[in-house]
Amino acid sequence: ISECTRVACAVMNGDLTQRIRCDCDSAVMVNLKTVMNDMVIRLHTFTAAVVPFAKENSEEGRLGVQMSSANQSGDWQDIIEALNAMSFNHSEQVRDIAEVSTAVARGDLSRKVTVNVKGETLLLKNTINTMVDQLQTFATEVTRVAHQVGTEGMLGVQAKVDGVGGTWKLLTDNVNTMASNLTAQVRDIANVSKAVAQGDLSRKVTVNVKGEFLELKDTINTMVDQLQTFAMEVTRVSLEVGTEGKLGGQAVVKDVGGTWKDLTDNVNLMASNLTGQVRDIATV
Repeated sequence: ISECTRVACAVMNGDLTQRIRCDCDSAVMVNLKTVMNDMVIRLHTFTAAVVPFAKENSEEGRLGVQMSSANQSGDWQDIIEALNAMSFNHSEQVRDIAEVSTAVARGDLSRKVTVNVKGETLLLKNTINTMVDQLQTFATEVTRVAHQVGTEGMLGVQAKVDGVGGTWKLLTDNVNTMASNLTAQVRDIANVSKAVAQGDLSRKVTVNVKGEFLELKDTINTMVDQLQTFAMEVTRVSLEVGTEGKLGGQAVVKDVGGTWKDLTDNVNLMASNLTGQVRDIATV
């Protein structure tokens, strides 16, 4: 009895190395000794399996680890099966979340967390799936705006991404600001170009721009100034020579080249020739 008590106390204190060693002089005590020692051996085997199982799962991060339930029965087998089920479910959850996260990192926004979960893991699943939905909506909208503005030439388009905040909202706002600024710039330049084509040289590009758009703005406005000067000078010379009869007039258009210079030179040549001809006739 004292040996049984000693071993039972050792088990209670977590020492599973102790065994009943003494000889027994009755069948009852022999049976008790055998049962006690078998119980301690099973407990030792169980704990020897649980410790590395827990370490591999929690510290080493190994997924899919399973304990053997051989030679176990009753509650011990139930505990092992429960631990194995926990390990299996945990592995399925982590692997599914990892696959979705990897897909997102690679730009694949078609994947969702589908594993069956509850509690806080369900909250994590819903959070990740909501994140994927928002990223997909963001990517779709940005692609749509970029395609419509950059490829199809549709101006005034805006990205619509509901329910986003932080960096995603900032990115959406920046895309919309870019599209809005581009729309204002192109439309202002288009309006001035259309006015010039219709003979209205009073319009200028006034939109606030920077960089290469500023160079384009300055170029167009300089072109309008030169066209306006050219038109005014040609009109003046034509009016003086053709209507008022003032000969010797010349169009003065500074800083022009190419076709505009050729046109100015031709107008001046025509006015000069006409002056020479009329004066010669008048002299006769």
